Amino acid sequence: MHAVDMAKTFKALGDPVRLRLLSLIAAHPDGEVCVCDLTDLFDVAAPTISYHLKLLREAGLVDHDRRGTWVYYRPVRERLHQLSALLAAPAMTEAAVR
Repeated sequence: MHAVDMAKTFKALGDPVRLRLLSLIAAHPDGEVCVCDLTDLFDVAAPTISYHLKLLREAGLVDHDRRGTWVYYRPVRERLHQLSALLAAPAMTEAAVR
């Protein structure tokens, strides 16, 4: 089940727009970012950005809060740590490489 869940997460990251969105959200110094600050950074329409953010939410990579007319996104750090742990390669010795 864990492998299936993680595969869905990787599939969500398989699009360059979604990968860049996640990177921008995760790196934002305030810990969250308004969708209004993201839409101008891409050459796609606002509804397309919303669609990509929805897929990131469904994959458990970002969470959101609505404040008035704007939606603020923040990374789900636990999920990012899970991805990081899965991708972490054990230290390879020279003997293992041969």
